[in-house]
Amino acid sequence: MAEKLIIFDTTLRDGEQSPGATMNHHEKVRLARQLDKLGVDVIEAGFPASSQGDFEAVQAISRAVTNCQVAGLCRSVLSDIDRAWEALQDAPKARIHTFIATSDIHMEHKLGKSRSEVLDMARKAVSHAASYTSNVEFSAEDASRSDWDFLVQVVQVAVDAGATTVNIPDTVGYSQPQEFARLVRYLQDNVPALGNEVVLSVHCHNDLGLAVANTLAAVEAGARQAEVTLSGIGERAGNASVEEVVMNLNVRKDYFQIETGVHTEQLFPSCRLLSLIIGQPIPPYKPVVGPNAFAHESGIHQHGMLKNRQTYEIMTPESVGRAGTDMVLGKHSGKAAIKARLEELGYSLTDEQLVTVVEAIKRLADKKKRLYVEDLEAVVLEEIYRLPDKFKLNYLNTVSGNMALPTAALELTIDGEEHRLADFGVGPIDAVFNTIAKLTKRSPKLVRYSVNAITGGTDAQGEVTVRLEEHGRSAVGRGSDPDVIMASARAYLNALNRLAKKEEEKICATL
Repeated sequence: MAEKLIIFDTTLRDGEQSPGATMNHHEKVRLARQLDKLGVDVIEAGFPASSQGDFEAVQAISRAVTNCQVAGLCRSVLSDIDRAWEALQDAPKARIHTFIATSDIHMEHKLGKSRSEVLDMARKAVSHAASYTSNVEFSAEDASRSDWDFLVQVVQVAVDAGATTVNIPDTVGYSQPQEFARLVRYLQDNVPALGNEVVLSVHCHNDLGLAVANTLAAVEAGARQAEVTLSGIGERAGNASVEEVVMNLNVRKDYFQIETGVHTEQLFPSCRLLSLIIGQPIPPYKPVVGPNAFAHESGIHQHGMLKNRQTYEIMTPESVGRAGTDMVLGKHSGKAAIKARLEELGYSLTDEQLVTVVEAIKRLADKKKRLYVEDLEAVVLEEIYRLPDKFKLNYLNTVSGNMALPTAALELTIDGEEHRLADFGVGPIDAVFNTIAKLTKRSPKLVRYSVNAITGGTDAQGEVTVRLEEHGRSAVGRGSDPDVIMASARAYLNALNRLAKKEEEKICATL
């Protein structure tokens, strides 16, 4: 019988720490519910002691998730652990995850601690966490650059103090697969509890492009928990991606003889939802879930595919949730049909929200010849999961061309009051952004602007992502519309609304 690998998803903690991937409270809960549906075993919901917002998100996810364990990260500091438990205590299956750095470079330059002090902190932290729950995970940060014998000491201390999972991170993506596998075996040989009553976990970063390879090498060597993220998002070059790790184990069952509880047909919908939330498209050549992952243009490849799909496909699009991407829905579709399609995609809306989506779909169908799943998802995100608007777009008109000065005329509702203005720019989008900035009396810096077609065709919706910075804060905004100028305005306003929300939260925190 195949062994089981525990899938520990840290998209909402490590993934959200990557630039441009910040999520608001409701988006985190929505994604957590999708991860629950995906079938991961553990969701690391956040770092409760880091901010009030993170605390509230972990608390809300603990109450919203029904099947998964919910973990909260904390330093080896007793107050961090208390705060984590306060956020987690309503979860049916709560896990406290505490960590401390163990490499000489981290201990000296980051912690300013000796080896004996780190051992003492690890012992006290795990013991304190174990006083709240028997489900305690300990991580030795920068384990792959730690002295192996000292790492054995730290791991043994954590096990003796009550850790039921021990995680060995390749924090900076430094290790090589064979080397990492040797480290895993060395720890198992020298800490007898590992791999028996204590689960050995790994968390690999992708700085050298080896996160998935290192994870799989560790699994082959005996690790039985993999810490991963959707689409591999995370700090710097990211983490091992859940879809790549899971599909390696799935496609090569003959080799690994290891199973997961992941419902693979939910992999693409999960990655797509993340993409919509953070406003970053899935790269075309992304393995498993990228737009080109199942595309064939070469004549030789197409000929082979027509004869037998297995000539060039080692897995099917359906196995990762890419089936049925065409959606035969439009302005004549009823609520029941749209509701059924949304439920297939993992969305559970109230009757009021469903009416909003149906009306938006009908408006979109008047502009487009054909609607796709991606269009429906964009509507749901645009109409249902947006932040409440401090700045709301009422109408927009632009003039541009080589015989006209690019001009934008807008009406915004700002804190309940209507404001109108027209202004100029070097192009229509620049004119729109200038006008919005003057109307809202703000002066953000546009750091990033990108446009992506949601589907094919000249009538495809444009999905625009912007990143704004102002007064030391940054926010990502997204908007979609068949008119790319309208989508740009919505994205810009979405980012401004996020900046305004951050300012309100800071003011509330100081009161």
